[in-house]
This record gives sequence, structure tokens and C-alpha cells, in this order.
Amino acid sequence: MESLAQIWWVWLCAALALALIELIAPASIFLGFALGALAMTGIVAFTTISNTSALLALFAGLSLIAWIVLKLAFKSQSSGARIVERDINEN
Repeated sequence: MESLAQIWWVWLCAALALALIELIAPASIFLGFALGALAMTGIVAFTTISNTSALLALFAGLSLIAWIVLKLAFKSQSSGARIVERDINEN
């Protein structure tokens, strides 16, 4: 019997669950894991990697890459906080 890490729909369910967690608790970390799990869906569906440790290591690497790409893509967005450069109490 296959382990759960070798079934493509398990990775798809994990991606959807992580995306829902990102919606509930927007911490900008779960989206990287969701994209990593989504990438793992395609990898598990179209390859024959049978080592569970290798699959989990690949998931961790893909999640890290997705998180870095997201940070670079959304780096220019500001949080809307105003940066004060001059104190109004100073003359």
C-alpha cells in the first residue's frame, strides 16, 4: 500500500487546507506552503518517487522557493503606514 505522501489528491487537499488557513489567519506564510503542496500535486501525479523522505524534503524546498518568490513579488507593496520624517514639535 502506498503511503499518503505518494497520493496526488492528498497533496491537493493539503494545498486547499493551507490556502484556507491563509485566508483565516493571514500571516503570509501559509501561502508558500500551499503553493509548495500544489506543486507537489503535479510532481506526485506524474513521477514515480517512492521515498517519503525525499517527497517531504522536496515539499520543504518548493515551499521555501514559493515563499521567497512571494516575498520578492510583493516587496513593493507598502503596508499603508506613514513614515514620519519631521517632528511637528521641532522648530
